[in-house]
Amino acid sequence: MQQITVLSGGHGGAKFIEGLLHGIDSGTLPGVSPDAVVRVIANTADDLWIHGLKVCPDLDTVMYTLGGGLDHQRGWGRTEETWSAKDELEAYGVPNTWFGLGDRDIATHLVRTQMLEAGYPLSQVTDALCARWLTPTYGDRVRLLPMTDDRVETHVAIADPSSPSGRQVIHFQEYWVRLHASVPAEQLVFIGLPEAAPGPGVVEAITGADLVIVPPSNPIVSVGTILGVTGVREVLRATKAPVVGLSPIIGGAHVRGMAEQMLTSVGAEVSAAGVGLHYGARSAGGVLDGWLVDTTDAADLARLEAAGLKAASAPLWMSSPAETAAMAAAAISLIA
Repeated sequence: MQQITVLSGGHGGAKFIEGLLHGIDSGTLPGVSPDAVVRVIANTADDLWIHGLKVCPDLDTVMYTLGGGLDHQRGWGRTEETWSAKDELEAYGVPNTWFGLGDRDIATHLVRTQMLEAGYPLSQVTDALCARWLTPTYGDRVRLLPMTDDRVETHVAIADPSSPSGRQVIHFQEYWVRLHASVPAEQLVFIGLPEAAPGPGVVEAITGADLVIVPPSNPIVSVGTILGVTGVREVLRATKAPVVGLSPIIGGAHVRGMAEQMLTSVGAEVSAAGVGLHYGARSAGGVLDGWLVDTTDAADLARLEAAGLKAASAPLWMSSPAETAAMAAAAISLIA
């Protein structure tokens, strides 16, 4: 296998890619070339404009993680961060300071915003940012591809008794960062997604792959939005490469984030099997050939296999790059 393509959200996807690269470098991935290239198609539906700046949380989390600049304790943002700008905004009474922009992180958003306003598409802006974070270490081995250059945003409808409709719709980041996903998501609204076209290189990354991996990212608001870009689901179903995924649900609960809330909002079962069945088998019109679950969820294997998926269990806690590489090896072995 010479080219591996990953459909990634933020934290979970970034940690998996870090382990995948460790596995390539250490030669522990069965059938994978030691000089294999990785193409990352990243979710951009979490993006937002705030304080006049364009912020792309999942792109930045992948970029910082692979480039060695992520604050692993928080799971987002820059290392050795300070918050003077945020404190000053609060002192002025500026709204929306619940979304904290660190002083070091702001530089990324300033560069991105200036380039976008100068007419560059997000894909070219991302390449320019990655010239700092990825190119020095990986050269052409790793490329980060926004799922689309078009503006797409995820919004969440929540209960609001004071509203005539009984609901209010807020940006996904407000639901996650300000509310901590503490109230039920009654409906998800993906602004611009039905009209969005794949970003440059996205289709080619899927059709030219020897292997496509769906990491343990949020199946609804991370991977689901990538699949919602026009034509991506169809290309994934048609590619000659095997497609394998890893469950973000372990023992009936998400490891991090809000997969439980998002699955519930679309009526999907919150379980390792439920996510695999939500994606579905390619042989039955879905997008997967294989689905890896944690050893604690091995009882789900029969249901998955009955639905047409190759299924197996392995430890899925991404506690270190070596353990994550072992996850990747188990996923590859399942469908190789």
